[in-house]
Amino acid sequence: MAGADRNRTGTWMKELQAEPAARLEDWLAGNTTAPNSSINTRTCPHDDDEFKYNAYILTYFLVFPVAFLCNILALVVFFRQKKRRRKPAYVIMVNLALSDGSFSLTLPLRLAYYMNKGHWSFPDWVCRLCVYTFYVNLYSSILFLTFLSLLRWFSIVYPLHHKKVKSFKLALLTCLGIWLFVAVSSLPFLGSGVNKRGGIPRCFEPATPQSWSRILSMNYVALIFGFVLPFFTIILCCTKIIHCLTHPHYSQDPKTRMKLRKKNQRSVHLLIMVIATFLLCFLPYHVIRTLHLYAVNGGWNCGVTNLLQRAVAITLCMAASNSVVNPLLYYYSTKNFKEDIEHTRLHISKRLSFRSGSLRSTGRAGSLKVKTQQGLSIKAEDMEQSPLKTQHPATDQQIQMTEKPLGLEETCD
Repeated sequence: MAGADRNRTGTWMKELQAEPAARLEDWLAGNTTAPNSSINTRTCPHDDDEFKYNAYILTYFLVFPVAFLCNILALVVFFRQKKRRRKPAYVIMVNLALSDGSFSLTLPLRLAYYMNKGHWSFPDWVCRLCVYTFYVNLYSSILFLTFLSLLRWFSIVYPLHHKKVKSFKLALLTCLGIWLFVAVSSLPFLGSGVNKRGGIPRCFEPATPQSWSRILSMNYVALIFGFVLPFFTIILCCTKIIHCLTHPHYSQDPKTRMKLRKKNQRSVHLLIMVIATFLLCFLPYHVIRTLHLYAVNGGWNCGVTNLLQRAVAITLCMAASNSVVNPLLYYYSTKNFKEDIEHTRLHISKRLSFRSGSLRSTGRAGSLKVKTQQGLSIKAEDMEQSPLKTQHPATDQQIQMTEKPLGLEETCD
């Protein structure tokens, strides 16, 4: 009996230890049921996998081709801008396109997983890399957009000091610092690997953090440094720029003043689009994710908790769509990008037309050569059989005329 009691106690302890590990990352993936712990939580029965999977399939099916093609096109256009390669805005946008493009490459794996009804068929490290890439893309995009907004603000409000700060080296080092900061701070997400639920290998669903308090701390760090501070920085930049444009102190001639005003208006358009990106893609996800985490930890009503679970899935799709929104920002905020897209399109079309034209001309030349050889052989036979050949020898000029390319329908006089 004592041995049986010890076995039952050991089994109970294993289940108690495994239960939190099987459920603890759903605040990130929209699949949370609160574990029984010392925190005031409540376990809510639900089955939202079908809703969540359908939402992700639809979103990633639409986002992947658009994000991949648009960011590849953006990189092609950027790399063709030889005169602007050392400009800070160019450096920031290239890094932003690289971030979005690398994230779009992981979307087919996510699609395969959700279309397979939540069955992960790839190695564990691929799962960890996909989870890690999502958060690196999310927060690097936020910080790159913030850096771009700060650069535009400084160029308008402090134009005399702008040239000192506007250096290629400073922009490159800042972008490298952003990559390093986001890559290191996102390392905990590498712990979200493959786990089994119901005997099926799962990915993007539960990770294994140590406790709910640790998850809450991670959420605070991501919320404050990854969203709140960047968002209010962009709002402040936009406010300062609008104030500067509405209270100008220009001393230049009218033409220079007009050019400067148009440039500043493009900067305002850029900041407005950045704010719209934050409001549509980043704000809903961070707000709903935080509310959902509080609901799980605070033992809120199950109806509210389950509703927030679905909302997390929807806002996660909105956050993933930022890789589609950013190329629109390049296109509509900068005049040079529009012109370079048109030049790239013309260059590609010329190359394609040149290749097809060269193939056609090669085919025509080959057929003409065959016809010419046939025509010359026929003419030579006629001349040999002609009774006038010995009486009227052909001159050099006539021979040259005979040797020119002729069609079969032409005759030699």
